[in-house]
Amino acid sequence: MRLLPLAPSGPWRGSTRPVHSCSPGLLLLLLGGCLGGSAAAAARSRKPNVVLILTDDQDEVLGGMTPLKKTKALIGDMGITFSSAYVPSALCCPSRASILTGKYPHNHHVVNNTLEGNCSSKSWQKIQEPDTFPAILRSVCGYQTFFAGKYLNEYGAPNAGGLEHVPPGWSYWYALEKNSKYYNYTLSINGKARKHGENYSVDYLTDVLANVSLDFLDYKSNSEPFFMMISTPAPHSPWTAAPQYQNTFQNVFAPRNKNFNIHGKNKHWLIRQAKTPMTNSSIQFLDNAFRRRWQTLLSVDDLVEKLVKRLEFNGELNNTYIFYTSDNGYHTGQFSLPIDKRQLYEFDIKVPLLVRGPGIKPNQTSKLLTVNIDLGPTILDIAGYSLNKTQMDGMSLLPILSGTSNLTWRSDVLVEYQGEGLDVTDPTCPSLSPGVSQCFPDCVCEDAYNNTYACVRTTSALWDLQYCEFDDQEVFVEVYNLTADAHQITNIATSIDPEILGKMNYRLMMLQSCAGLSCRTPGVFDPGYRFDPRLMFNNHRSVRTRRFSKHLL
Repeated sequence: MRLLPLAPSGPWRGSTRPVHSCSPGLLLLLLGGCLGGSAAAAARSRKPNVVLILTDDQDEVLGGMTPLKKTKALIGDMGITFSSAYVPSALCCPSRASILTGKYPHNHHVVNNTLEGNCSSKSWQKIQEPDTFPAILRSVCGYQTFFAGKYLNEYGAPNAGGLEHVPPGWSYWYALEKNSKYYNYTLSINGKARKHGENYSVDYLTDVLANVSLDFLDYKSNSEPFFMMISTPAPHSPWTAAPQYQNTFQNVFAPRNKNFNIHGKNKHWLIRQAKTPMTNSSIQFLDNAFRRRWQTLLSVDDLVEKLVKRLEFNGELNNTYIFYTSDNGYHTGQFSLPIDKRQLYEFDIKVPLLVRGPGIKPNQTSKLLTVNIDLGPTILDIAGYSLNKTQMDGMSLLPILSGTSNLTWRSDVLVEYQGEGLDVTDPTCPSLSPGVSQCFPDCVCEDAYNNTYACVRTTSALWDLQYCEFDDQEVFVEVYNLTADAHQITNIATSIDPEILGKMNYRLMMLQSCAGLSCRTPGVFDPGYRFDPRLMFNNHRSVRTRRFSKHLL
């Protein structure tokens, strides 16, 4: 099937401003913003292409990359693997919004996976979508842009534009309605609905995304650079593997690491409520989920191989950056929580990040701290567009990718999450009060309205530290020294040096109110750090009411 681009004339679906093509004279002026003056036309054909492959719920800590042998060989081994890559929120829609906008959640205001939480809402469409990095690539930098797969969890909702809504910035749009599925789903193809059934050969979503991506590479214009974003359902539930992979990994089980099936002592009440030890049925369930997640990733591995081979066959691989990452991590039995994400621990907030491309030396590993708000600035930097012209909070990774020496880099990032809870008691768990959600049959719940927290994740020469505060009646604090306690078993909030605790508290307040450049100021263990109370309140719209525990005052 040949994909057709969105029509360059006529009303623009989903936006009040056109972002497709423009007159040659105007295009050269716009390209000047990306390339700098009269060299725009000559350099335009040499601008690199970019491919971003985004998986759904793929962890890094628990071996999520293990099944992807071809991906590691074709991207990681041919470029750089970031071993300290994080997300600013351990939930699909807020994290994806951060990728698209280059902003922390307190600046793009997507707080959960619902329309009420601003996930693909009309407010998101009006305020944030016009300034996403793909919109800039298309309207300013002259890229042809292609999207295929899961966009945001509420995309396609009838009261938010339905499937007719095509976000600004996309030349080709091939988006899944709402959340991840493998069969029996509906796609928006340039704003027109197409239903798929359950025939593997024509409907299995990961393979459909692979095929339509190859079609794009074959039929796109060769006169413009391109950006592709391929967003797979794997390894998100319902964990439906392709038929040829359904019997793989039969001897694989969820990792029995140090924090598996233990009580979350000295942690937030939501972690403490988990039943320890887990029942045999719960362990069998999570082992099966772990195995099936890996099975779904084998089709992603095939997708990556097909894509790289086609780029090579077309003579475009050497001028193409390929990014591979996930929207959040996942847990299977850690601290006796069965399966989910949403928590502040490494297994939920740490993700794979592999990059190959022009000028990137092979077989590299970087320990530098990255967060997915860096992807937009990096891709715009590759296109020649200055981060200073945006309102993005992230940093460009291009100096790292290109091997810049003596690079000054950040030492901390912000992680923030707003918990969700039901207003009524779960009928299957009458002993639980209202306010919890994501509950399992044995009445272990993975979320609650006061599972609302913010963390500073710090890595420096002296400290590998995580400091978190909860916005609840306890004003609960969790602190972990990951150098001594990689599995985050022991909360050291009451034993760490009070001076460090105070500094981390102030740093957290500053990051929770940061915007743009102020999100990139030195951390508390950096030589250039200075405490400036004004930085804590420079973004009044995003500062929420905070309470402080006595030991922090």
